[in-house]
Formats: sequence, structure tokens, C-alpha cells
Amino acid sequence: MRKQLKVAISLACLIMFIGCSASPLSQQTTKITLLNSKSEIKTQLEEVAKQYNQEHPEVSLEIITAPEGTSAYQKLMSMYGSGSPATMSMLDPGDTQTFLDKAVDLSKEKWVADTIENGLDTVKKNDAVLGFPFAVEGYGLIYNKKVLDKATGGDFDASSVKSRSSLNSLMAKIQKSGVAPDMLSPMDWSLGSHLLALSYSVQPGGFPEFVKGMQNNSIDMSQNNVMSGWVQTLDLLKDNNINKHLPLDSTYEDGAKALGEGKVGLWFMGNWAWNGIKSNDTANEEYGFLPLPLNDNTDDPNNAKITVGVTKYIFIDSTTTTPQQQEEAKKFLNWLVYEKSGQELLVNKANVIPAFKNIDLVPTDPLSKSIKSYMSSGKTLPFIATLPPDHGGITGASIQSYISGKIDKAELLRQIRIYWKAQQE
Repeated sequence: MRKQLKVAISLACLIMFIGCSASPLSQQTTKITLLNSKSEIKTQLEEVAKQYNQEHPEVSLEIITAPEGTSAYQKLMSMYGSGSPATMSMLDPGDTQTFLDKAVDLSKEKWVADTIENGLDTVKKNDAVLGFPFAVEGYGLIYNKKVLDKATGGDFDASSVKSRSSLNSLMAKIQKSGVAPDMLSPMDWSLGSHLLALSYSVQPGGFPEFVKGMQNNSIDMSQNNVMSGWVQTLDLLKDNNINKHLPLDSTYEDGAKALGEGKVGLWFMGNWAWNGIKSNDTANEEYGFLPLPLNDNTDDPNNAKITVGVTKYIFIDSTTTTPQQQEEAKKFLNWLVYEKSGQELLVNKANVIPAFKNIDLVPTDPLSKSIKSYMSSGKTLPFIATLPPDHGGITGASIQSYISGKIDKAELLRQIRIYWKAQQE
């Protein structure tokens, strides 16, 4: 009897111990959420969360990806409308502007000092840093090295293109080799938000002053050397386009297929296109970026640069989150930047080009490697990522009209100026 009583007491103590030790752990678990706007890395981010939760059992990180056909911006607006926003939200630079007054100040975080140059400009307000730079992307002329090696009769050197004339010469060699020189995809976002924005980034007085000049009529578009040069470069792409006779009939997928299969040598696009190119690859993954020169001055440093910048920011909500949730969110962001497992998941799993100078890892795909090389040598132009939401649609439509022969150069430039004039009204 005494022995049985002793066993019963021991079991009771064990049960009490398990209950007492498990209860505080469950109470200490802090749930945080991340709204993801990069649907192409949904699975990878879920892996990131799984790994983070394993390393940090006191936290439960959940990834919320915006539903197909719905933008993360729209999703977040509805979440705020219902009073339940995500702890952290990943948005495009322009979209973050709507929510900066709801963001936690991150200016004292260690990674601020390790961010690439100009990487925080979009999310600064007064002395506060209100967003975390999640992903760097870039665009320019993507080239198929196998095609260009054959066209140039050797090992193609990307640095040989440093003016419009040298690009024209390269296109002539590609054409002579029996391949169409380039693909000019007609999507309005590509033509307006990327191709046209390239001209904004190299304006002598800077983009804001250029916009002011168009609005107050102090800039004559026909006399602006950058814009005139941009149209001439656009003409070069238009005249050498594989679809020049039906310039509006190709799709984004057509571009990836044509470049990957070697039917064109060049495609104006960004590193986000890699998966599409890879699925059609015939060049043993040998691709890279060429700058798109806007003039014939070989000494112009801008002719040797491609457009690179932060295209996704994460901000932490300050309106409904608890101080504990905010702290755990900050710890997660620091884990991505400073912990080896975080860095590897960000770069190797999610294939993200990091915006931090301390991270030496480089994504394995050739386009990201090419961008990283331009970044390392300081040959980058700013990514104008805070354009008005309708900029791509409206200016892109004007460029579509131009490349299809419906309007001339003067009318194209007039429509671009009218667009910006309307922004002040």
C-alpha cells in the first residue's frame, strides 16, 4: 500500500510538473504575421517561417500571401478596414507611402547602417526609417551569351557596349548571324514604368526637378537632350524588334521563350524573368545584363550602368500590434540580415538579392549574379519605384501608340508632358 501511494504521488508530481512547465511556454508564444506580395516565393517564405519557428519556439510566424488576382495593397487595405492588419507587410515602394504613418520607427536597428546606398530613401520620413528593404531587383537588356558569342565571333564582352552606336553595331552583328536582334515586349508596365523611367533616372537636375519643369512648362521636351536620346534608343529597339511588324502582339512569356530559345539575342526586362527564361534555356544558363545607352558619348558613365533598386519593403504595424509583437518582428528582420540560416533562406531559397552590404551570399541564377556584379562595381542607376499608380498604364499606352506607328516623336513627348502636368491638378 505504501509503495502504491508513493507511485501515485510521484505520478501526480510528474503531471503537475508537465502542466506547470507547458503552460507558461504556451502563454509566452507570440504570434506574428507577414503579408507577402511576392507570390512567386510563397512556398519559399513558408519554408523561412517554418525554419524561424523551429529556431525560435517562443514565436509563431505565419505567412499570409495575397490571393491570386488581388494585390497585397488591396488585401492590406481590407485588413486595416477590419481592424486586423498583419504584424508585418511587404509592399511595393509606392504602396508603402500610404501606410508610413502606421509604421514602427526602425531607425535604431543595426541593419540600417548596413543597407546599400539609397536603399532606405523611399521609407524615410523626417529622421525616421519606417521600412525594411527586403528585395533588390534590376533591369536592362538581358542577353543570351550563346547568341552573342556566335554573332561576335568570340567570347562576348558586355563592357564593349558603352554607347548607342556600339549597341547598334552589336545588333547588326546579331542580325547578320541569322537571329533577330531583340524582343521589345509591349506590356505597358514594362514600357512606361521601366523603359521610360530609365530616362527619368538620368535627368541632369534629378527626377523631381524634371517633373516640376514639365508641370510649369520650364522644360521643353523637344529640347531635352535626355528625352531626345531616349527616343532614339527606343527607335533602335523598335526597329530591331523580332515583332516589329506586329509590335503589340507579343506577351511577357513570348519574350522569355524567345530569349531562352535563342531566337533573339536581347530582351529588355528584369531579373524577375529568370524562371521563364530558365524553362526555355538553350544557352547553359549563360545570360547577363547590358546597359541601355541613351546617347553616343562613350565617356558618359550612365551608359555603363543598369537600373537597380529596392522593389519591396516590409513595415511593422504600430496601430494594433503589441510591443511584444513589434519586438519579435524586429528580431525576425534582424535574423534575415545577420543569422546564417536567415541569410541562406533569403538568398538561396527565396532567391532574393539582399539589400545589405554585410551579406556576401549571391543568388545562384545568372541574372541576379549579373546585377550583384553591377552593384559591386558601383555601376547602377536608381530604380524610380514611387511613380504614380497610373503611370505605367497611361505612359505605357502612349509608347505602345508610338511603336505601332500611330503617333510620332513629338506627340509621344507631348503626351508624356501632359501626363505629368495632370499630376499637379
